[in-house]
Amino acid sequence: MWEYTEKVKDFFLHPKNVGEIEHPDAVGEVGSMLCGDALKLTLKIDKKTGRIIDARFQTFGCASAIASSSVLTELIKGKTLDEALELTNQDIAEYLGGLPKEKMHCSVMGREALEAAITNYRGETRPVEREEKVICKCFEVSEEKIRRVALENHLSTVEEITNYTKAGGGCGSCIPAIEAILKDIWSVKPECEAPKAPRKMTNLQRIALIQDVIEKEIRPRLQTDGGDIELIDVDGKRVIVSLRAMCVACPMSDVTVKGIEDKLRELVSEDLVVEAE
Repeated sequence: MWEYTEKVKDFFLHPKNVGEIEHPDAVGEVGSMLCGDALKLTLKIDKKTGRIIDARFQTFGCASAIASSSVLTELIKGKTLDEALELTNQDIAEYLGGLPKEKMHCSVMGREALEAAITNYRGETRPVEREEKVICKCFEVSEEKIRRVALENHLSTVEEITNYTKAGGGCGSCIPAIEAILKDIWSVKPECEAPKAPRKMTNLQRIALIQDVIEKEIRPRLQTDGGDIELIDVDGKRVIVSLRAMCVACPMSDVTVKGIEDKLRELVSEDLVVEAE
């Protein structure tokens, strides 16, 4: 029996924005009834302001899927498309007061439906060859999705991937492939000694290592003094962070940022520049 918060129960028993918009401006459909979860999101968009003025959903799924979809429609109303895209699956889960770990894939499905709807509205297409590389055939989960969800949510085990995507939760034949993907994502580790030449990394590995250093080296030290940090973006050599908790009002925040930069330069790359928003 799953442990649901009162908010999850409320949005499940009294869901908002159920249905389909007539003549919608955007449609996003993800999942499959054959796989056990499916979601259709329809949007009405003010073409002058680019803001979402209405959002409705239809879903085939569990209580978490219904609650997550309902919350999604509430959170994106009134936002511009770019503002809506800033919403993460963690935002959906946190608004609900948390989801059972085995049900986190419901929040991921909502985020994917939103992205699909906005892509549809903008007339954009995704490369077919990337969508065809399916790792989990039981639940039709692609390698691209596994990589993206792992990075966005700092997932490092097959069990976590299953909780967030359902991949590996069927016959299990894809588990070795999932393990290989996770190993590739998180394989770049700090060297004990400085290498003779800079380590060549892919952009994905570079971002993964920055996240890893922040989570394991920097955040714990800040938290011991009542502070915290959030990685906002990585743009080339620029690492954009946001100081949280006690670090926000600290008169030594500039020194803190410089210390973060020094640590990332030491363990990731000497050319990184850290900026606080």
